[in-house]
Amino acid sequence: MSRNLAIKSARAQKDMTQKDLAAAVGVSRQTINAIEQGEYNPTIKLCRAICRALGKTLDELFWEEDNNEKKQP
Repeated sequence: MSRNLAIKSARAQKDMTQKDLAAAVGVSRQTINAIEQGEYNPTIKLCRAICRALGKTLDELFWEEDNNEKKQP
């Protein structure tokens, strides 16, 4: 699992700490840290809550693009 820099970046854009985001979605700061480090795979419910808190879509924060896959025109 790769690191999730998109969440960290979106959190920084909203001037939120890991603790702030954790409180907004009802988990511990350690859970947010583990997600950002790629050490924890959140449930879809938690993914959606994080997206709502950060004003982003699931694709923006959680979609891992396959570099071998060609984009459709």
